[in-house]
Amino acid sequence: MTSRRAGPPDGGYGWVVVTSAFFIMGLTAAVLKNFGVFFLDIQRHFGVLSSTASWVTSTTIAMFHLGAPAASVLTLKFSQRVVIIVGGLLTASGMLLASLDLGLPWLYLTMGALQGTGISFSWIPANSIVSHYFIRWRPIAYAIASSGECVFAFIFSPFFHWLIEMYSWQGALLIVGGLQLNLCVCGALMRPLETTRGSSQETKDAPEGNAAASIFQGSLLRKPEFILYILFAIFAAAGFFIPPLFLVPFANSVGMDKYWPASLLSVLALADLAGRLVCGWVANMRLLRNLQLLTMVVTLVGVVLLLLPISHNYWAIVFFTSLYGFLFGCMVAIHITAIVDIVTLEGFDSSLGMLMLFRSVGGFIGPPAAGWLVDETSDYSVAFYLSGLCLISSSVFVVLVDRLLQRRKPAEAEVHQADSSLESWDAKKRSSESFIEF
Repeated sequence: MTSRRAGPPDGGYGWVVVTSAFFIMGLTAAVLKNFGVFFLDIQRHFGVLSSTASWVTSTTIAMFHLGAPAASVLTLKFSQRVVIIVGGLLTASGMLLASLDLGLPWLYLTMGALQGTGISFSWIPANSIVSHYFIRWRPIAYAIASSGECVFAFIFSPFFHWLIEMYSWQGALLIVGGLQLNLCVCGALMRPLETTRGSSQETKDAPEGNAAASIFQGSLLRKPEFILYILFAIFAAAGFFIPPLFLVPFANSVGMDKYWPASLLSVLALADLAGRLVCGWVANMRLLRNLQLLTMVVTLVGVVLLLLPISHNYWAIVFFTSLYGFLFGCMVAIHITAIVDIVTLEGFDSSLGMLMLFRSVGGFIGPPAAGWLVDETSDYSVAFYLSGLCLISSSVFVVLVDRLLQRRKPAEAEVHQADSSLESWDAKKRSSESFIEF
């Protein structure tokens, strides 16, 4: 016997799930996105280079990705509710312990390892349950849920800056950790879909205790489209996390001070929100294939990042930041749901865990590489050049994935037609044999 998910309700309690996921995205990804507010204070406090300080964020990003397969396995073994609650406890613990300020390696362990694992354990199940609750409205449901990252990022940017001024960066981390305990409340609202029991020869033959091991489906890694999508994810992740981390320091380097640089992250968050909602709506209309839309958006993001460093006054930086934020939001709105186009919904949980695992390579290398370039050149512009080139390079792999899928469709249609013809012929044969016997 094996458990199978009931049909997605495409509404109803699903919207409660979307609301809960909205807050989860805000209390995880939005906090990570605003690590740049803490960056300069941590660097000055410990008197280290940019590349050394950026390892805090890189460790968080790496553990966020490396924890994804474990989060997926635990989700299958227990439920999204349980894993999100555990993630909330880990995330809050990371920030609370980091506030003790026991040294830079201590921040790698707490803000990095514990915070990153907690984010993974909260973020992965939230994405999973939203995808399982919706079919028809999946793009817009995911866009609404993921927009929590933008709304909270808009609020957190000035709020974190104020907290640092009032209570120092250590006190700010303590307060943020307390806020992240609300992830446990969000997890409690995640009602797993009811399951039906059915038989499966594969499950009967499998060793006991392996339903969780199915997350590592070897067949997915034999699909060339999925391998190419993994390569896209690695290159994209290398550039994905650089701009939010270096945007505030870049603004400071061109003469801005006080709240103006921090306000850029709020502008980025608003534009990001608009991009997610607009792109989710466009994707739901099915005017373009998801992968076509993703190719266009990723390429444009790269181009904008290459142009952003030419800005040397506040309003020019605001313009390019807004454009970058909008396109970034469009990319985020579809790059997860596009996985379903490649591996189908049945393989979504498995592929998401594996994709995040491999994507960790890019996320772990990108910020330190950008920090090293900044140290060598004493110019924050090079961080944006690196990010733009990585994203433009990643779009090539999306094009290849889309072409492979489009070539495969006619072949699959022919096989399906042949199977249908064979079944029809067999039915006619059985019918004639029955008539003869009669």
